[in-house]
Amino acid sequence: MRLSIGLDVTPDASSSDSADAGQEAVPVDDPLALAAGYVRATKLDDDPASFRQALASLDREVLAAALGSDGERVAFWLNVYNATVQDVLSANPELFEKHGFPPRRPIFRRELVTVAGESLRLDDVEHGILRNSQSGVGLGYVPRFRKSAFERAHRVAELDPRVHFALNCGARSCPPVLAYDAADVDAQLDAATRSYLETEVSYDPESDVARVPKLFSWYRGDFGGKPGIRAFLRDHDAIPETADPSLAWADYDWSLKLGQFSD
Repeated sequence: MRLSIGLDVTPDASSSDSADAGQEAVPVDDPLALAAGYVRATKLDDDPASFRQALASLDREVLAAALGSDGERVAFWLNVYNATVQDVLSANPELFEKHGFPPRRPIFRRELVTVAGESLRLDDVEHGILRNSQSGVGLGYVPRFRKSAFERAHRVAELDPRVHFALNCGARSCPPVLAYDAADVDAQLDAATRSYLETEVSYDPESDVARVPKLFSWYRGDFGGKPGIRAFLRDHDAIPETADPSLAWADYDWSLKLGQFSD
């Protein structure tokens, strides 16, 4: 089997000896461990082909049984998304460059990962599954028009806006990559969100203006509009709990920066 961009996802002939070679064994019957292992394989520069193959070959009933809660879905799909970005762009950085009219980045719109036999785009994972079938261009207020049966089966029941501070598309302004664990995903998401906001949000009490990441503007509906953004910032200690500032959107650095992993 080959990905549409020409990446060979057939495991290397030596993959059966991966444990002897010091590489992480591929947990083919445990989707959650498999997705987390895929992230670690990209971080350690191990050949991730066996993880891609195992994801593609997952049994759909096994996948559905493993992703019975939103916590499990969020952990699994965050790991699939982030590992795919690192894996694909390390071999094909040109997919991050804008092409066509209107100019778009192929990394988001090509089918680059296969899970349980379903070929998916990164947009399908982010907007269809992790954002509960919301459009990527509607500021968080417009649902996706087309929803596949796979998307309906595996999307989260409730959108958690903290995923925006866990997804890494390869841009320099993206948050660091972490291997998320279903048992600890709530605490991990909270820590990732607070860490990102601590470095990316500035508040000027004299002018009463908070300068915030552009992510809040692109997906403002996910946070409940501007009042919801302010409440979110207060809840995560990014601004004082009594502040009700005006919001300014910081520029987003779209230069390619791979390898941004959390310690």
